[in-house]
Amino acid sequence: MTQQGVRWTADQVLALAPDAASRKAESKLGAAGPWSEAGCADEGTVWGLCKGSGSKPYQTVVDIADAAGPAYKCSCPSRKFPCKHALGLLLLWAADDAAVPSGQAPGWAAQWTAGRRRRTEEKEAGEGAGAPSGSADPEAARRRAERRAERVTAGAVELEQRLVDLLRGGLATAEQAGYGLWEETAARMVDAQAQGLAGRVRELGAVPSTGPGWPVRLLEECALLHLLGRGWLRRERLPDGLAATVRSRMGLPASADGPPLRDHWLVLAQYDTTDPRLTIRRIWLHGAASHRTVLLLSYGAAGRAPELALPVGLSLEAEVSAYPGAGQPRVALGEQFAPPTPAAIRPPGMTTSRAAARYGDALREDPWLESVPVTLDRVVPIPDGDSWQLADADEDAALPLTPAARSRAGLWQLVALSGGAPVRVFGECGHQGFTPLTAWPEGPGDAVALC
Repeated sequence: MTQQGVRWTADQVLALAPDAASRKAESKLGAAGPWSEAGCADEGTVWGLCKGSGSKPYQTVVDIADAAGPAYKCSCPSRKFPCKHALGLLLLWAADDAAVPSGQAPGWAAQWTAGRRRRTEEKEAGEGAGAPSGSADPEAARRRAERRAERVTAGAVELEQRLVDLLRGGLATAEQAGYGLWEETAARMVDAQAQGLAGRVRELGAVPSTGPGWPVRLLEECALLHLLGRGWLRRERLPDGLAATVRSRMGLPASADGPPLRDHWLVLAQYDTTDPRLTIRRIWLHGAASHRTVLLLSYGAAGRAPELALPVGLSLEAEVSAYPGAGQPRVALGEQFAPPTPAAIRPPGMTTSRAAARYGDALREDPWLESVPVTLDRVVPIPDGDSWQLADADEDAALPLTPAARSRAGLWQLVALSGGAPVRVFGECGHQGFTPLTAWPEGPGDAVALC
């Protein structure tokens, strides 16, 4: 048995998979057949030898006790992280005590684990010794920030003019011009070091010709983009919190400077989004004592999963620090006081009408906010024509599911979990509807990841 005291569930292991192909492959390797000499140790190590195509089996070891999530080592040539062998070993460990018994780690596994933990301790000791941070030349850093602000301002002014030209020519010209117009504009914003503007411009390019009502959606997005540009140009007149939000939306870097908040954080959801250059992992946490719901972001190069992984249903005792911005949920993970462990706690829920009101309240502080994290209590998934909605079991109200949620397999997991009975659902509530990410049955039962 590991330091956690309770082995993970299969869903918690499956949540670590970097993609659907790995999830399918790990399911095949989650049986005892290809494994030999598998075992686990009290300090949180799981190891095993997996038969592959070569003459030598792959040596696979996982450090479950790492406070930032499991760490992996495998002798296979896979570039995926974690590889299918590490995931299959964890799946076997989660399902079969007899196949992965407690014991003494072999030399190759113990050597890797000891070396890794020693390096972690040395790194923490170095950080605790007060190593200097930030720029060695504050004046040079100030000048660089001023030069970047000037370039961002020039980009915002240019974008304002392009929006004016679009409206003068009519929204139909956007459909005729094609995506090239938006990509060229986005490139100009990248040159101006306004990454936030560039990202929103690219999203605009995907709106034309997307079905009935696209001109209305395009106009709405243009208005938000115009509001962001004007907010930047007049940022000195804004309240501090809103000014920080504008800087964040423009893509300017910021440090987590909020006071550390220590709590037992329940992992509510974890999912990845990708673009040609980057994989972004979003991890939602809920504080058992603070009742705050916060967001961790972790990044990986294109095609590679980010290193930080916290499966749904685990809890970790740690400190987090908030990033600047009015009502921003994003935090940085600070000191961790114990490895993640399975937890039976659930976040408190609310009605669908209260969730919609919460999103409306949040828009006052951040008009560009796509959604807010909420937990719905006692809702039932029901069909609504060609769509689906989550209906309150105790009042006449409901929230529609977003188009993205309707296309995911997680919808059918939610329907099966409910079976027509109320469930508790955590997800993101925004102007397009509700995206369910995790659900719990009304009675006893583990969290089910829906993404």
